[in-house]
Amino acid sequence: MNTKKFRGTRTCGGGTHKNRRGAGNRGGRGKCGACKHHAVRAFLRGYTYGKHGFTRPQKVISGTNTVNIGELDGRVSELLRTGVAEQKDGVVHIDAGRLGINKILGTGKVNQSMMITAPAFSATAITKIESAGGTAVIPSE
Repeated sequence: MNTKKFRGTRTCGGGTHKNRRGAGNRGGRGKCGACKHHAVRAFLRGYTYGKHGFTRPQKVISGTNTVNIGELDGRVSELLRTGVAEQKDGVVHIDAGRLGINKILGTGKVNQSMMITAPAFSATAITKIESAGGTAVIPSE
C-alpha cells in the first residue's frame, strides 16, 4: 500500500522549501565536523582523526649508540656492582665497548675521576672528563 501522508504538500514535512538544500542541512559533506559538531557520530562510526597519508622517513644514524657523560657518572655505582666497571687507585675504569656504546657525549656533570675507553668522544666530553681528573682513551685498531 502506498503512503499518502504528504500528498499535496509542497515540502513533505521538511519545513520551508529552503531547509533541505545543499549539505548545510546535514552539517557538511562526508566526515565534516568529526572533531567538532559530529564528534559522537564519528566516534560511533569509527572515523579516525588527524592527518593521513605519506610520512617522510626520518633520518636514522645506523650503528651509533651514544650516551652522555652525566648519565655514565650517575650510574657508576650500578656499573661497579654489576662488574662492568672497575675501581683502581680511586679511579673508575669503564669500557664503553662492553656496554655497546660507540660515542660518549658531553652533556651532564662529572663528579669523580674516570678512565673511559670508547671508540669516540665529543670535545666537550673529553674536557669534562679531564677537568675531573680522569682520562678519555680511544683504543687503536
